[in-house]
Amino acid sequence: MTGHHPKRSPYITPEGHRRLSDELSFLWKTKRPQVTQAVAEAAAMGDRSENAEYIYGKKQLRQIDSRIRFLSKRLSELKVIDRKPADTSKVFFGAWIEIEDSDGAVRTYRIVGADETDAEKNFISIDSPMARALLRKTDGDDVTVSSPGGTSVFVVLSVRY
Repeated sequence: MTGHHPKRSPYITPEGHRRLSDELSFLWKTKRPQVTQAVAEAAAMGDRSENAEYIYGKKQLRQIDSRIRFLSKRLSELKVIDRKPADTSKVFFGAWIEIEDSDGAVRTYRIVGADETDAEKNFISIDSPMARALLRKTDGDDVTVSSPGGTSVFVVLSVRY
């Protein structure tokens, strides 16, 4: 199982889905034509073997095409979760959770899809150990999270959507 990537859950928030769709659209409609044009102009300048613009442009196109393939495939697999769960007192996808650690430090996390995790916004992946430990918990519950650094215990202070 070495080198095996854990399967990413196919869930995403509407905002996350819009961001990926916008990126795909920008790459396909704007960026790729610009780079293709630049490559064509560089190619017209003659010797391609020593033409830095041409070589760089071709490399850029490969990266853009690879990202376009990834986004197209990923967007077709994703399920947008745009409704609150039936029981909003419990932690599910999309929840904001306020937790307190054993030192009394309070942190807030939002559980989102793997494609939209963002440490600065405290968006954590539904596939992360922390999110998995928090699922279905409610105010006042203790949560134990195992990580390579050891085990941590938290208390859930609030759950909101």
